[in-house]
Amino acid sequence: MKDGVNGVALAVFIFFFLAVTVMGFLAARWRKADDEHSLDEWGLGGRSFGTWITWFLLGGDLYTAYTFVAVPAAIYAAGAAGFFAVPYTILVYPLIFTFLPRLWSVSHKHGYVTTSDFVRGRFGSKGLSLAVAVTGILATMPYIALQLVGIQAVLDVMGVGGGENTNWFVKDLPLLIAFGVLAAYTYSSGLRAPALIAFVKDTLIYIVIAVAIIYIPIKLGGFDEIFKAANDKYTAAGAGGIVPAEANQWTYATLALGSALALFMYPHSITATLSSRSRNVIRRNTTILPLYSLMLGLLALLGFMAIAAGVKVTNGQLAIPQLFETMFPDWFAGVAFAAIGIGALVPAAIMSIAAANLFTRNIYKDFIKPDATPQQETKVSKLVSLLVKVGALVFVLTMDKTVAINFQLLGGIWILQTFPALVGGLFTRWFHRWALLGGWAVGMLYGTLAAYGIASPTQDHFGGNSKEIPGIGEIGYIGFTAFVLNAVVTIILTFAFRAFNAPDGVDETSPEDYTADASAPTAAAKLPPATAEATH
Repeated sequence: MKDGVNGVALAVFIFFFLAVTVMGFLAARWRKADDEHSLDEWGLGGRSFGTWITWFLLGGDLYTAYTFVAVPAAIYAAGAAGFFAVPYTILVYPLIFTFLPRLWSVSHKHGYVTTSDFVRGRFGSKGLSLAVAVTGILATMPYIALQLVGIQAVLDVMGVGGGENTNWFVKDLPLLIAFGVLAAYTYSSGLRAPALIAFVKDTLIYIVIAVAIIYIPIKLGGFDEIFKAANDKYTAAGAGGIVPAEANQWTYATLALGSALALFMYPHSITATLSSRSRNVIRRNTTILPLYSLMLGLLALLGFMAIAAGVKVTNGQLAIPQLFETMFPDWFAGVAFAAIGIGALVPAAIMSIAAANLFTRNIYKDFIKPDATPQQETKVSKLVSLLVKVGALVFVLTMDKTVAINFQLLGGIWILQTFPALVGGLFTRWFHRWALLGGWAVGMLYGTLAAYGIASPTQDHFGGNSKEIPGIGEIGYIGFTAFVLNAVVTIILTFAFRAFNAPDGVDETSPEDYTADASAPTAAAKLPPATAEATH
């Protein structure tokens, strides 16, 4: 790492940061509607985004600092096991092609803003809706924290804020400033801000990865030398080389499958989806979003390049920023740092909006102020979006950041427990609402206790999310195991409640709602919940 502040890289970074900040505030006037104070406008961009805007928004939403920092850092530290992120982003697209258009249609018909809105309408249960909302907010905060870790890693490598022994306030001051700017333009512009900035973010990322995948291997002597250096490192460390040992392959598989099932359960994924103007936009996006998976595979190779380049860092999250500073001219290192920083700001904004929408619609309006006006909903959502970012800052400032991918895996454990209620509800109403709530509780309890009871700084596995059960062997990713427990409990309890004729809630949806491609929400969707329910 270069001594002092890298002035050229910092200047380029500040230029791009200021540019997207201006764009963030100007976005409030972009595609502005007459009813600008409604939650549909602030939190979903008026549900008006077409194919390309949605593509950039979903890409900015899903391919984040997790992609640019945490995944290559995991590969730098643990080898090819970190590549689990590549197959999981391939597995997820057939899944979302199947269920997201159905969710879009029913949400558009009834004016649903969140997944909890749908769950409440489908199963007639505010308790289940509350569980889904709380889980979404909880799972989102460590994911936002991961974005802030990415920004912090870039600032550290550029020499901004001092070293590890610097006073914590001075060290974290640049991060706090970036956080404040993010909070301000999200509050002002809502979802339109990250939608507009996503164009810049994705352009920068594609430029940086195209240059990196050609330029860095040339300087390092080719991919043969890169893979040889990585293999030598892991062999010397007793890890058996670059390929995961046989004992870890089940963990690898469950990490990929569990993460795929969880990815589009996150509130920010649903928010970006519901902002599109038709179900066909969703279908088209599932056919072109795999381009990002190709980019992710190339990005993951940066972890091996960092090893071949001789990058030595105690905090793995600094490996890729340090690789860029070592291999690139200062001016282009600044471009790369800007790509990482903006790549963190965009999803952090969407995530905070999505979590705020959950609180407003499914906690504030359902339990605190049922007669809240659209203007009051929007005001509360704006304020809560700030509080969610503060919660994420708590994660960043208090938790171990050396293996930041754990932030995403922890969120995945929690959000995966909403899968039976959301995806199951899109295709069947056989599951009983109380059974879904019981299964959710078991999955959340097991997943949380296992994650905090097992994960430790001394574990070799980067996720710290594997467990030995005598007689069965390694059962893999805790989130996947918790999901299986959740599903089993839900099915058993459903049989029990059906046998005892436990009361079902009222389903306010109808079969045709899941396939319609309406151009606007129906009149019933715009009515207050009690009135809308009476029309079905």
